[in-house]
Amino acid sequence: MACLNRLPYPHLEQHTVNAISFLTDDALASSVGVYAGFTLRFGGVSKPPYDSLNLATHVDDDARAVAQNRQLLLDALGVSQAPVLVPNQIHGTNLVTVDCGDAEAWDTYAQQAAEGADGIIVNVPEKAALLCFADCLPAIVVSPSGRFAVLHAGWRGALAGIVGKAVREMALRDKNAGFSVGAASYNLYIGPHICASCFEVSAEIARQFSEAYGSAVLLDGRHVDLAAAVAADAQRAGLDPQRVAYADECTVCNGDRLFSYRASGGVCGRQGAFGIRR
Repeated sequence: MACLNRLPYPHLEQHTVNAISFLTDDALASSVGVYAGFTLRFGGVSKPPYDSLNLATHVDDDARAVAQNRQLLLDALGVSQAPVLVPNQIHGTNLVTVDCGDAEAWDTYAQQAAEGADGIIVNVPEKAALLCFADCLPAIVVSPSGRFAVLHAGWRGALAGIVGKAVREMALRDKNAGFSVGAASYNLYIGPHICASCFEVSAEIARQFSEAYGSAVLLDGRHVDLAAAVAADAQRAGLDPQRVAYADECTVCNGDRLFSYRASGGVCGRQGAFGIRR
C-alpha cells in the first residue's frame, strides 16, 4: 500500500480575494492541494434580499447573477475554468462519487446530482463541488490521499448520519485504491450553521438526536447542537476528534455575514461549501 504524509491538523481562517470572502485552511491546500471552505454572503452581485454572494439557483434570485457569483468564487480560488457539480439537495444521505474526469463520466455525475444528493465525494483534480446553505450544517471531509467530500447536513441528514456515511465510503475507496490511510487521519471541517441556542426543534426530534448521539448533543429538551451530532457521527466512523475544525459562527446570529432562512423569514440567498483539488 502507498504511504502518505499526515495532513496538518485542521483550522479555518478568513480570506478575501477580489471582495469574495471565505473560510479556508491554507495549510491543507499546501499539503495535499485541496482548496476547500465556506463562503460568506458578501462580494457578489445579487440584489436584496439575496445580497450579495448568493450561490443558489433554487431561490428567486436572477439566474444570471447566480452564475456570475459562482464565477466570481471560482476566479477568487484561481480555478476559473473548473467545472462545478452542484446537486439538488434533498435532505437525505445520497452521495455522488466523482472518480473519473472524462466528459462522459461528468455528464453521468451531473445527472445523479440533479436527481438528488446531499454529498459529493471527489477524487479527481480540477473538478469542483459546491453545496448551498442558509442554516443547515455544511461539512467537508478531506483524506491525505486528496479525496474529499462536501456535505449538506440539515437535521434530517445529520440524524441519518450522512457525515459518517461519507467518512466510511471515503475510507473504503482509499483502501481499495491501495492507500494506507484510514478515517483517523482525515480532517473534518464544520462550517457556519444555526447554533444550538437558535435551533429549537420538537421534543420528539430532540429525543431522536439524543438516542442517536447521546444527550450531550442537546442544549436542553428542545435545542439540538448539530455540530456535536455531526462530530459524534464522524468519530463513530473512525475520525479522530482532534481532527475537527469548527467555524463557530451561527447563521441566525450573524446576519451581516451569513444568510439565514430562519432569521430572514424564508427569503434569502445561500452561502456555499466548496472543494477542489488542484
